[in-house]
Amino acid sequence: MTAMSVEQARLNMIEYQIRPWEVLDQDVLDLLYAVKREDFVPPAYGMLAFSDLEIPIGQGERMWPPKLEARVLQELAVKPTDQILEIGTGCGYFTALLAHRAQHVYSVEINAELKASAEANLRRAGVANVTLELGDGARGWTKHAPYDIIVLTGSTPELPQQFLQQMKAGARLFAVVGKPPVMAARLVTCTGEGVYNSIDLLETQIAPLTNALEGERFSF
Repeated sequence: MTAMSVEQARLNMIEYQIRPWEVLDQDVLDLLYAVKREDFVPPAYGMLAFSDLEIPIGQGERMWPPKLEARVLQELAVKPTDQILEIGTGCGYFTALLAHRAQHVYSVEINAELKASAEANLRRAGVANVTLELGDGARGWTKHAPYDIIVLTGSTPELPQQFLQQMKAGARLFAVVGKPPVMAARLVTCTGEGVYNSIDLLETQIAPLTNALEGERFSF
């Protein structure tokens, strides 16, 4: 693709995929021009960098479609003082979007190969305010808690209580909660110590986090 066709593809992505998903925050839209999605997509899928798809990134994992990335970024309303916990680094693209608006992002990836690839992507993109850590964050990550924002990039049948306990007052958490075929994209806000407000933004389906918390199994 020529530089001109890449920019046209980016424009089409924003105008025809992302805006129709009620993403109208100009700061978010500007960020999608600034952080080059194509630099985080595996070379084999370069032609699909702006497509409305879950692009495979290796190790059985996939990127979120662009409209979900943008919508979640808008809902989280990231501020320059925010300390963020991201569970599931993947290719590092959403990490980079968060980092451009936040003070610091702590991103936890369970797969060593994906972590190494994300580190390389972020380094090439010049993103420095990120700490990538190898480990299982499916039940939270106490090391740098509490956080202003927590994002789970994989779904979880139940939202572990540990995440709520790691939120500052005023913190926001995004997670896709449930099992196929019914999953809800959920935004939880900590409105005071031990007080949480939860809203379901939309229905969507994404792959589960490795070792995600299973719900209670009832037998009759």
